[in-house]
Amino acid sequence: MKVTKLSKIALQGTAVCTAMVLFQAGGAMAADGQKGGTLKIVGTADLDHFDPTNAALVTTNNFLRATQRTLIGYNSSTDEDERIRPVGDLATEVPQPTNGGLTYTFTLRDGAMWNAPSGARQVTSVDFERGMKRMCNPALGSAALTYFVTLIEGMESFCDGFAEVEPTVDAMKAYIEENDISGITQPDDMTVEITLTETAGDFVYMVSLPTASPAPVEVLDYMPDGPEYRANYIASGPYTPVDYVPDGSLKLDRNPAWSADADPLRAANVDHIEITFGVQPDAAIQQLQAGDADMVYDITIPPAILSLLTATADPKVMTMSAGRTAFLFINTVSENNNGALKDLRVRQALNYAIDKAALVQQMGGPTVAQPQNGIFGPGVLGFHEFDLYPSEGHAGDPEKARALLAEAGYPDGITLKMPYRNQNNMPEIAQTIQAAMAEAGITLDLTPVTASDYYSKFMTNPRNTQEGAWDIAPVGWAPDWVGGAARSVFQPQFSFDGRHQTYNYTDYNNDKANEIAKQAINATTPEEAARLWGEVDVLVMTDAPVVPYYTEQVVLYRGPAVENFQPYALGGQGDWTNVWLNR
Repeated sequence: MKVTKLSKIALQGTAVCTAMVLFQAGGAMAADGQKGGTLKIVGTADLDHFDPTNAALVTTNNFLRATQRTLIGYNSSTDEDERIRPVGDLATEVPQPTNGGLTYTFTLRDGAMWNAPSGARQVTSVDFERGMKRMCNPALGSAALTYFVTLIEGMESFCDGFAEVEPTVDAMKAYIEENDISGITQPDDMTVEITLTETAGDFVYMVSLPTASPAPVEVLDYMPDGPEYRANYIASGPYTPVDYVPDGSLKLDRNPAWSADADPLRAANVDHIEITFGVQPDAAIQQLQAGDADMVYDITIPPAILSLLTATADPKVMTMSAGRTAFLFINTVSENNNGALKDLRVRQALNYAIDKAALVQQMGGPTVAQPQNGIFGPGVLGFHEFDLYPSEGHAGDPEKARALLAEAGYPDGITLKMPYRNQNNMPEIAQTIQAAMAEAGITLDLTPVTASDYYSKFMTNPRNTQEGAWDIAPVGWAPDWVGGAARSVFQPQFSFDGRHQTYNYTDYNNDKANEIAKQAINATTPEEAARLWGEVDVLVMTDAPVVPYYTEQVVLYRGPAVENFQPYALGGQGDWTNVWLNR
């Protein structure tokens, strides 16, 4: 996203960068708030997953913030430095590595409990290893597995063995209980020791991800993220699901096993959280303004409404930069058009054809978005200004695109399939892309896909890619953690080690980029890391596996009853667990 100011702090040789612009002056999180009430949240699409191991959407991180805990977390805050500083959550503190930077030892917080069926039970070190083992489950799928699988000693061989396991509950449970990851050990119930295969300055950020959540033993009795898992959800955070209607609503109540004394990050002021899905953006904002709703879940404020809110300096509006980018992923796997998209010249043509300026205006103008030319957005260490496919005013160069298509053997143009999420302003974005491509002789057949299915069922189904159900697809990506997060942009989308990663739809890979990325991960200074990640960006865009078009600000808005609205970095939204209600 567009960065208006940068803040950098160094931690173990890794710089962290982010930015935030407030239309309202913010402050640190208040220590005490008004207790009680029901926080009402409105959204368009359902959660992608309840199970933290395979949840991937930024919006879902807010649900997981409320219901699950991780070793490391972040304070929600309007102070940009505080918001990106890793702190202990289940762990009592952020440890310094030993053993030449290869070993991390975490001490668990006494009193952090599961709401287990048999009663409240302490979260233990064995629970952590069990959660990490579940990432290797091929029936589950974790977008973050790529970060850990070769980094933690013994995890790769554990995952290789899991790949051979029959995908039944009993077989998966037996494999997890009978095998261990050698690099994760438990000196005692309250101590986790993790040994890495190589130094990684960003490791403490990685274990802040929900996918690295501990798992109670009971979840092994259910198909991962299946109906039984959801119906028997076991929380460690301050709230737990009690009533769920798919694509309709979700209600969270207080978790009776949770203790404020054992949780330094969540105040849990409200008694209940109710989320209503299926609400369109205009209606959602109207509900917030009328006080009938308090916060939004996944809704982008329509540009016309945002213009009115900012023109009147509405104090309930704020914008937050988080490195979020939007781009077209190009299907180089299918044989559509005789495999046309395997040809670099065709992919280059797509990059020249896109009208980024029109898309920025479609988003609401430069306050909300800026043209994007690479895989790293502003606020991610490694972002720098470059453009391998330039055009005047970022408006596209249709003539250059046509020339490249002709050179590739398509003088009369080409027809491509493009799905899109039928949510927020995505239909208008799709039409704007369609119009720009038409100028370059590229005809797009548009297919709307339900927002809740777009990633979870359509884009992440490898058969859809292989069989040519799509040729180009608009997707978005936000760094999985905050600060020095270039690995979390590059590795899951643009590297391939023989294991298909959920969001690298085409198994794209560049060995040279992988080599330089490894150097960047182990760089000893922020400046060196930034230079190396910048080289990775250029190498990837030279291959043109994607067409970046804008980086966007997160625009946050809330209802009049909401107090202590503090942004939570991983969720890109106000922290449900720390607001209180004044009504």
